[in-house]
Amino acid sequence: MDARDVIKVGTSAERTLIVRTERTVGHFVPHMPMVYATPMMILEMEMAAADAVMPLLEPGWVTVGTEVDIKHLAATPVGATVRTTAKVIAVERRVIRFEVEAFDERRRIGEGRHARGLVNVESFTSALATGGRK
Repeated sequence: MDARDVIKVGTSAERTLIVRTERTVGHFVPHMPMVYATPMMILEMEMAAADAVMPLLEPGWVTVGTEVDIKHLAATPVGATVRTTAKVIAVERRVIRFEVEAFDERRRIGEGRHARGLVNVESFTSALATGGRK
């Protein structure tokens, strides 16, 4: 499958969540503040990117995260609503590049770039089972 045949620049998606205690840095690292953790923000950015292109893929194909270049700009407390967006900015044969952002009710809290690789699940699983050898 060639991503250029089905995914267009500008394709986008967004996700919304309420920051829960289990998504805070303090949940993972004792004695740290109970604010939205950077890895959780990046996870939502990756999931928004995957959501943007998944409906366009042929059966048996998925995308997997391959690159992140993210800035976490502001702290967000428990209970706040976070909206995460992902927009396709470039499409290569097997790589889709995204601009990603996250916002709370008051401001942009994160921004950056993310890339996802196009993978055939059957081939990928087979390669994993043989230690990466076909």
